[in-house]
Amino acid sequence: MAMRYLKNVTTLQLDSDKCTGCGVCLTVCPHEVFKMQAKKAVIQDKNKCMECGACAKNCAFDALTVRAGVGCATAVLVGLVKRTEPQCGCQTESSCC
Repeated sequence: MAMRYLKNVTTLQLDSDKCTGCGVCLTVCPHEVFKMQAKKAVIQDKNKCMECGACAKNCAFDALTVRAGVGCATAVLVGLVKRTEPQCGCQTESSCC
């Protein structure tokens, strides 16, 4: 079974215009979020992203952004560990948690 976090909540973004196709993001991503397509990285499964930030920190071309350690996936995991409700800062009815 593939690892999944909450659907459509990750802060990961890829600017394909800045991507040079070096492949570092594929190497450092622990959950195979990226793949190469037409000599550039593309996000193959955004819902696998755990927002660790390894891709953005290692991208020499600033093609990737992610707010590491934030978001609902982190909130759910912290809530599970602390046995509390997730607190990700979502305050609207269309919230992610």
